[in-house]
Amino acid sequence: MALENLRRPTVAAAPGETQGLEVRLAASAAEIEAAQALRYRVFYEELGAGSPAGAAGRDVDAFDSVCDHLIILDHACRPGPAVVGTYRLLRRSVAERHGGFYTATEFDVAPLLSNPGELLELGRSCVAPTHRTRATMQLLWRGIAGYVLRHGVTLMFGCASLPGTDVEALAPALAYLHHNHLAPEPLRARALPGRYVAMDRLPAGLGSAEQAAAGFEPHAAAATLPPLLKGYLRVGGFVGDGAVVDTAFNTTDVCLIVPMDGVSRKYAAHFLHRGA
Repeated sequence: MALENLRRPTVAAAPGETQGLEVRLAASAAEIEAAQALRYRVFYEELGAGSPAGAAGRDVDAFDSVCDHLIILDHACRPGPAVVGTYRLLRRSVAERHGGFYTATEFDVAPLLSNPGELLELGRSCVAPTHRTRATMQLLWRGIAGYVLRHGVTLMFGCASLPGTDVEALAPALAYLHHNHLAPEPLRARALPGRYVAMDRLPAGLGSAEQAAAGFEPHAAAATLPPLLKGYLRVGGFVGDGAVVDTAFNTTDVCLIVPMDGVSRKYAAHFLHRGA
């Protein structure tokens, strides 16, 4: 789940909007297709993913037809509103009727499925390059928060992507995640056998000088994480055991896990309340 950021529109805000941006679920096939076209431009044209199997100019897979699609609309665009951000949402109650979760193609999610209540898989997040701002990021968060409250979600998860497939180049980021944000055992999803890439590639527990000599400075490694992933970790998220190299999307994925009962009070007050 890769993320972008945004330019601030100039039109006045309407209810449910921020500076001309509106967040809501896609309400038509045309809006879903616009979200898929945005995904194509970001994932394939900008980030170098391989040729998609779906329709030309759109990122499409079998999960799209059963997911809800959270979108951000820019009402300042002409000739009409344009989809400038999107997030794909799949609840357990829906996935159970339609073949399961996308994340299960990379990770053993059995520990997550044992969690009671409604689960929410997050995926395919992106924002147009012209619209990458903190305001848009917050709008995505608020849209997810409203969805979580509406459906009584107890746990969120998904494949969080680090750019590139060179695991040695990504070793500091992977080691930082493993040593500082590994999920507790009952929730520790694990990369599937045959795709498992160890994340503890650099040592923990050394002094700063020793870590630097080993090419591992935790604070510097944390700074390289994608903004969206950092946001989830900040509110109490974890990662599973092992990463997966996704050559099709030119990324290295970790399993992100966010138990809602552990979300920080600061986040809950700021976003969940507004999302309501």
